[in-house]
Amino acid sequence: MPREVRLSHPDKVLFPQDGITKADLAAYYEAVAPAMLPLVRDRPVNLWRWNAGIEGEVVVQQALPKGAPDWVARVTVARRRGGTVTHAIANDAATLRWLANQNCVTPHVWTSRADRPERPDRIVFDLDPAQDTPFAAIRSGALRLGEALHEVGLEPFAMTSGSRGIHVVAPLRRTADNDRVRDTARAIADRLAEQDDTLTTAWRKDKREGRILIDTARNTFAQTTVAPYAVRAKSGAPVATPLRWEEL
Repeated sequence: MPREVRLSHPDKVLFPQDGITKADLAAYYEAVAPAMLPLVRDRPVNLWRWNAGIEGEVVVQQALPKGAPDWVARVTVARRRGGTVTHAIANDAATLRWLANQNCVTPHVWTSRADRPERPDRIVFDLDPAQDTPFAAIRSGALRLGEALHEVGLEPFAMTSGSRGIHVVAPLRRTADNDRVRDTARAIADRLAEQDDTLTTAWRKDKREGRILIDTARNTFAQTTVAPYAVRAKSGAPVATPLRWEEL
């Protein structure tokens, strides 16, 4: 039986320039659930909440909000520095609607699943361009990165971030822990940056000199990436959109 999620303040405007309300956001996530759920199922979720709308401050919340319905899936994971935290897991459309009711505009998910949180099943590269970098250059960098992943036997797909960049993602078999995956990602990125002077792994912006950063930090334990099909907190409500490699 479908679960009913009654929205509090459904007419609350979250995107002032666009007039998009909480009810609109919830309706979007319900509609996109058939495509989104296979890509986020069983993954710990961080809530990026804009309680006063996207022109206000964001609250990044790891822990499952108090008062969550019993039917919302969850997992308790250990923190590397001690203690634990219980995350929501978005396994059905009702949970996506419930997250929207928490003013969670942009859910972020782990690169691993709840049953083996230290064994990622994705390796993620976030191409982070300078403000004036043309999209063609970002696309070219993503294609070069995809070639490098194909060379080591991986099958990448791309995702427009809903902002300026592109994520390049490849599935893994969960044989390596986060540290090894992060180190592998960094080695691939370093090698590519040495071969292509439009790319860099320099974290500091004043060291990039207009080049596109290949960010591999998302592969660290408990780090997250924007969920596929998530709405970004920007005017126009752009969406992080997965692409087949041939679509890129």
